[in-house]
Amino acid sequence: MNRTTPKVAVVGSLNIDLVCHASRRPDKGETLIGDAFDIFTGGKGFNQATAAARLGAEVTLVGSVGADPFGEILRTAIENEHINSRFVTKRTDIGTGVATIIIEPDGDNSIIVVPRANMALTTADIDAAAHYIADADVLLLQLETPIATSEHAAAIAKRHNTTVVLNPAPAQPLPDSLLRFVDILTPNQSETELLSGMKVSGHETARRAAEALRDRMVATENTAVVLTLGEQGALMLTATTSEHAPARFVEPIDTTGAGDAFCGALATALASGETLHSAVAFANAAGAAAVTVIGATPSMPTRAKIERLLESGN
Repeated sequence: MNRTTPKVAVVGSLNIDLVCHASRRPDKGETLIGDAFDIFTGGKGFNQATAAARLGAEVTLVGSVGADPFGEILRTAIENEHINSRFVTKRTDIGTGVATIIIEPDGDNSIIVVPRANMALTTADIDAAAHYIADADVLLLQLETPIATSEHAAAIAKRHNTTVVLNPAPAQPLPDSLLRFVDILTPNQSETELLSGMKVSGHETARRAAEALRDRMVATENTAVVLTLGEQGALMLTATTSEHAPARFVEPIDTTGAGDAFCGALATALASGETLHSAVAFANAAGAAAVTVIGATPSMPTRAKIERLLESGN
């Protein structure tokens, strides 16, 4: 890393994850007996902010929770991760977001998210944190808060030369007005297919779909699509290059937090002055490290864990 204290601003969701372990997903109308149950802090915004903070970034999180026990759990967790919580608003009219997660023995998961307070985040909340967004090296966004709010934050970032990274998850259609503020887009395969309208079935179709997405983004030489492909690694597409970054091979336990670890690590590496190539390699290792731990927030790795994985050559 080149910069001593990278600054990352995250506008995103905060949830409590209710995690069930089961032999398989239930069929329609079926009741299954599960194997285990856990409660974790989560939400893409909080997870990605946690990943960045554990990797050494100075992180400001902008989000919304309810005035309820779940909200208090999250606010305590934010403080414990040494994340600036000044702009995490407590709502008295709506509850904290929740996610119900089913994890199968191979680590694959199914998730239902009920956003609640996350969708109450407003442009006024963004304006309150404008100084921190403008002062950040990277602004990291996802899609579990209102799109208009994310677009407002991205507009502030672009006026102050803050790099905008958008993780377009969960998958949904996006307006060009948002994508034109985005410097780096990090979709997975299903998100790429939805946003591009193209089926991704191999390297060549992935490249074409990524090109279609990049055409909708801000037109600079630094604009890139980083298409994450799970165990197949990631495809990096810029104005001049298309490059495959291989995945790190580990035995997965829970894949819930892999994408969030990837994005938090990518943002931290870019904020530290790393090239896209080295930032994606670092992020791939972070995603691999995350799938070896149960729970989204608990799986966000430390720098030491990532470096051990990189040194192992897996």
